Amino acid sequence: MKELLPNGSVVLLKNSTKKIMITGRLQRETGVEDQIWDYCACLYPEGILNPDQSFLFQHEQIERVYFIGFQDEEELAFREFLKQKMSERL
Repeated sequence: MKELLPNGSVVLLKNSTKKIMITGRLQRETGVEDQIWDYCACLYPEGILNPDQSFLFQHEQIERVYFIGFQDEEELAFREFLKQKMSERL
């Protein structure tokens, strides 16, 4: 099972030239019932310019990780929760 990156991580997607920053994990696209995306993100370094513009993508689409977001006990506990949710999807 893949390890999801923490919020705040900065990545470059395959076939892209602009970095993005992860702002959420295991996201459901509005109006799409069965699709769950590993991540949502905003432009980096600009941030959230418009709340309606989020990038949804899967872990496999990441080409390069530039920065791994903050990790503490709360993040590690939440990551375990996410792992459980991901295993329920399989």
